[in-house]
Amino acid sequence: MPQIRPPAVAGTFYPAQAADLSRDLAALLADAFATAKSSATPWPHDRPKALIVPHAGYIYSGSTAALAYQRLSRECQQIRRVVLLGPVHRVPVRGLALPGATAFDTPLGRILIDAPGVAALAHLPQVVTSPAAHAQEHSLEVQLPFLQTVLDSFTLLPLAVGDATAQEVAEVLEVVWGGPETLIVISSDLSHFLPYRSAQKVDQDTVQHILQLDSHLSHAQACGGTPVNGLLLAARKHHLQPELLGMCNSGDTAGDKNRVVGYAAVAFAQGEPHEL
Repeated sequence: MPQIRPPAVAGTFYPAQAADLSRDLAALLADAFATAKSSATPWPHDRPKALIVPHAGYIYSGSTAALAYQRLSRECQQIRRVVLLGPVHRVPVRGLALPGATAFDTPLGRILIDAPGVAALAHLPQVVTSPAAHAQEHSLEVQLPFLQTVLDSFTLLPLAVGDATAQEVAEVLEVVWGGPETLIVISSDLSHFLPYRSAQKVDQDTVQHILQLDSHLSHAQACGGTPVNGLLLAARKHHLQPELLGMCNSGDTAGDKNRVVGYAAVAFAQGEPHEL
């Protein structure tokens, strides 16, 4: 019997109607393409192996997320699997939780779970199964309509990250790293509820640590600090080069400037070896 995880935040974090959602995504991606085209520094042609993207409501962070997803449009036929990690916000869990589902639904359709990937992780003690951790979790769900828009058919390996170490996350990523058919997406916002200028300063410092592949971020710096740190460890091992695509906070988009949430989009592509 198929077990389908239905959308939980359609209608709140993004539109619940497919036509409205597709329209909003098209506008966000078109704006991101225009930003890229007008950039003084052309974006490299190397396809990203991994992305860090924010996970707030689209009116807040969608423009920043689109900067990352726009980079994938020319590689849509090559990517066949997405490994998606994001922090738990509602249900605590020890380790990294699989959903125990066979597919995720969104207003744009159904995404099948990567069954071979699930099986490959079965031997790792830090990987558990928790439908509850996924049931209301937005950090993973908000990425799915973007992925459905920019990619062709793909399977999904979603992991809700709770109490884990960066090394445990990196070990999971190593098992499912794959080749050019596999994209890794880490869902994380940056600082939370600081005044606008303070948030800018904190987030700029955090991004510099990410660009230096410093895998010691705190959860005050990034709510998805654990999966981000795990990716940064893996990026060093696999000689990935990070590139900041854009950053802002909710005070720049749809919120007031008294208590803001920070967002950044970072792409990781093959680069020169890093010192360990």
